[in-house]
Amino acid sequence: MKARVGERLELLVGNEFDPLLNNHKLQGEDASYRSINVTGDVRIVYRKTSRDAYLLVAIGTHSELYS
Repeated sequence: MKARVGERLELLVGNEFDPLLNNHKLQGEDASYRSINVTGDVRIVYRKTSRDAYLLVAIGTHSELYS
């Protein structure tokens, strides 16, 4: 899993909207955050804080993050 997370983070930095990431804005009280796919069920929730910086908020399964 560590390797896959690393791959996805490299992809995020290189091409934030690569289709593999399924990068999308969250809604409601989490609207200031975005989510990307690591695997079919594992997500990374983050916020872009500047042109070259990302704040990783959480990594977990869909049900862990959005329950």
